[in-house]
Amino acid sequence: MTDIATLDRYGALTEPATLTIRRLLPGPVDRVWAYLVDGELRRKWLAAGAMEMKAGSSFELVWRNGELDDPPGQRPEGFSEEHRMAGQVLEIDPPRRLVITWGTEGGSVAFDLEPRGDKVLLTVTHRRLVDRNSMLNVSAGWHMHLDVLASRLTGEPRETFWSGWQRLRDEYAGRLPA
Repeated sequence: MTDIATLDRYGALTEPATLTIRRLLPGPVDRVWAYLVDGELRRKWLAAGAMEMKAGSSFELVWRNGELDDPPGQRPEGFSEEHRMAGQVLEIDPPRRLVITWGTEGGSVAFDLEPRGDKVLLTVTHRRLVDRNSMLNVSAGWHMHLDVLASRLTGEPRETFWSGWQRLRDEYAGRLPA
């Protein structure tokens, strides 16, 4: 069991190509689950796209990170306004666990939710990161997207997505092994 008092906001490599990041969010668990599986709610913190709640079903996620802030902030060079990714639901156990494919390299992302009193511990485990550049981009991305989710759930202010992502990418470059 994770000690809530020592919960680190930063992700960590739990295996050579696996990033794990945890956040303690305001509950109840059904509310946090809805932000994972409902395309309109997910669009507000991560990516849009309908998702059938059935293992084996296909979906498409659509990122428009500039829409997470008003004004949108400065997008880093090399990033488009929109990114699309096809995926498949690998495992689903509402409202506790969702596992999806990620990209074309055979990666996956697991979302595990555990009630902790009036809060929910969300653990995101991203497996099969293909190289260091991907690892840094994904680490900063998950960290910022989870900051956005926490802000949506609490109403508390946060840093704009792209400025936070750029700062965090540099921080992860110093935190994760080369």
